[in-house]
Amino acid sequence: MLFKQKKISACIYMLCGSVLISSGAQAQIAPPPDYDQKLKDLVVNASRSDTPLDRMTLNTTVLTPEALELSPDQTPDQILKNVPSVFLNDQPYYEKDPTGQSINVRGLGNARTLVLIDGAPALDPFYGTVQWNQIPMSSVESIELVRGGVSSLWGNYGMGGVINVNTKKISNSRNEASVSYGSYGTGNVAVSKDVALSDSFKLRFSADYFSTDGYRNPATISPATLWPNTKRLPNVASAQQAPLQPGMSNASAQNSNVRMQGEMKFSQNTDGFFRAGYSTMADLSSNYAFATNLIQQTNLAAGTTTRLDIDKKITVTGFYQNEVFNKNNGATTSSGSNPAIGTPYISSNYQDPSTTGGGSVQFTHDIKQALVEQYILAVDARTISASNLANTLATSNTSTTQIGQSNIGVSFAKGTQNFYGLMGQVKTTSDIPVQATLSARVDQYQSSVPTYYTAGANGSNPSFVNTPNIAVTKFSPNLGLLYKATNNLNFRASAYQAFHAPGMNNMLRSYGSPGKSYSFANPNLTPENMTGYEVGSDYRWNSGFIQVTGFNNTIKNAVYAATLDQNSAAYLAFCPVGSACNGTSASSYSNNQNTQSQGLEFQAHHDINEKWSADAGYTYTRAYVIWNAASVAAALNPLNTQLGGVPQNMGNAALTYYPVPRASLTANVRYIGNSWMDPAHSLPVPAYAIIGMRANYEITPQVSINASVVNLLNRQYITFGSGTSQTSYTMGMPQAITVGARIIF
Repeated sequence: MLFKQKKISACIYMLCGSVLISSGAQAQIAPPPDYDQKLKDLVVNASRSDTPLDRMTLNTTVLTPEALELSPDQTPDQILKNVPSVFLNDQPYYEKDPTGQSINVRGLGNARTLVLIDGAPALDPFYGTVQWNQIPMSSVESIELVRGGVSSLWGNYGMGGVINVNTKKISNSRNEASVSYGSYGTGNVAVSKDVALSDSFKLRFSADYFSTDGYRNPATISPATLWPNTKRLPNVASAQQAPLQPGMSNASAQNSNVRMQGEMKFSQNTDGFFRAGYSTMADLSSNYAFATNLIQQTNLAAGTTTRLDIDKKITVTGFYQNEVFNKNNGATTSSGSNPAIGTPYISSNYQDPSTTGGGSVQFTHDIKQALVEQYILAVDARTISASNLANTLATSNTSTTQIGQSNIGVSFAKGTQNFYGLMGQVKTTSDIPVQATLSARVDQYQSSVPTYYTAGANGSNPSFVNTPNIAVTKFSPNLGLLYKATNNLNFRASAYQAFHAPGMNNMLRSYGSPGKSYSFANPNLTPENMTGYEVGSDYRWNSGFIQVTGFNNTIKNAVYAATLDQNSAAYLAFCPVGSACNGTSASSYSNNQNTQSQGLEFQAHHDINEKWSADAGYTYTRAYVIWNAASVAAALNPLNTQLGGVPQNMGNAALTYYPVPRASLTANVRYIGNSWMDPAHSLPVPAYAIIGMRANYEITPQVSINASVVNLLNRQYITFGSGTSQTSYTMGMPQAITVGARIIF
């Protein structure tokens, strides 16, 4: 099976070869593919306009089924971390707190990139994070990543780009089962059944279950104990001295998904689809065996496409998601100078129910006349409703169990966000040397937080915050140019404006620890604004490609947690006398920073011969604060220093060997340069390199087996943070060996 290689970011994950085994098809040795033809065959769904990959003006990457199967990593987030300019660390999603499963593209920060499943939003309504447990690899056909500001297409959440996961198409009659098991008791089982009730109605029923014992990853790894060369600031508390506390355990997790999908043909000109699913995720990411997090989600999506005539169509889609999130945080009381005899207890818990729903109507006209090839018009709407109840607890006994907690503080908030958008796009014909794509969108953002308060023990003496409704109109244009210098060489450029509304998490959820520090939500936050541009060039030949892209982005009114002066009116408003947070340090989210991200993306692939292929990639990113409001602590947020969680240098290289037509062996290395956990550069993260391997063998066209290893040399290391400002280190994935099999029947 030949790879569908890409002109701009071709075969992705640095693992593209010309031949790979794919279940259900006999792989054959073949001459190197014609990349130019393959690019024309591959359409990017995330473009909203069925744009061929070779005509994308924004740097775009598509992970084909072959590339996904070559990856040593076992989850979508860990595969995506190897794509240029995607900042996901070497800690799988199931080892992270659900509130931290975000994604950062081009160093623009977390929760600023839109994630879709078959075109429907897949972000957590409350936190804006990505719940990767909803995307089992068994259901994924391909993954698209469009970098840069795509608010002109998708509105809010599209400031940092868009990731679209395409699921597998339903066949007439097919059953599939897969199983894998590996280190740390990590196992996965997935089954699916396709049923064709008629020529015009097909169904798929699928389910999967994932479980892991977790590798030891305590949240309180001590910089002073394990990595002593940390920079101390006068107003930063000293590092903890013990990496483990009583009551801590591995970050175990269990995920489950059940789904029903349908494809319909209502008439000769109208097709439709629907998807209904229920998922759960339970984990111990706080590293305390008694502090369980539980997420329960119901997802619905449906749509139709009607062809009005040969060159016109109308697409209608809708989606709905309901989520209930119950979260517990664990802690250990101190006991004199010996923390080992402290009492583990639940220090806080949250209930975060949320719903989101919306839809779009889009008209597409393929003119293919004169200078204009296509134009589209679309109307979108989305609403989010959420609430947060947070309880701060303290232990009331001196035993070694976590019983008898007392409520010492409460906060509660609820709110809604509404988005309404009108967008249009025009493309010039591909028959001229310079092709242009102009898209523009007007969005109306509305926010209402009718209830917000903090209180003392058991909700006593509440302090209410008066929050006015917010309504903002945003304009997001994007102009892209593509110049085909020769059949093998093209140049492209794009300039854009984009925006991102604050998340419900920033507006509603306050949290902290008594006697330590608190972070307060701010219901008055307004959207962030970004301007940016990128330029790039792509050169390809029959056996490979070289691609380079440079970018520059500036975010104004960036949402950031600024430290509050304990004597300020803002501090006293959030921390009334007698409340759990009074007398401690505190921070509050605000639009009081401007940031900038600049960088370079490089990727190359070469089919050496029928047996070997090689890949390489490199990302350079310079991300920093360019302006702070007077209220921001300058020592903690210095200007022109690299942001935490954004390594300046990242690289990948891979070599794939095809010993026989039905087998492949891949080795890859991932390099992460020196970085920091925080913008104050108090917690350095040394550079590291991790090696991985993957082997595939197709026994028959219906049966295949595989084996992989992550961190082949079992290196112990700390990985960069998933946020821009963190206070503790994170352990990277240790050596993990996995074996698996798949059968189609």
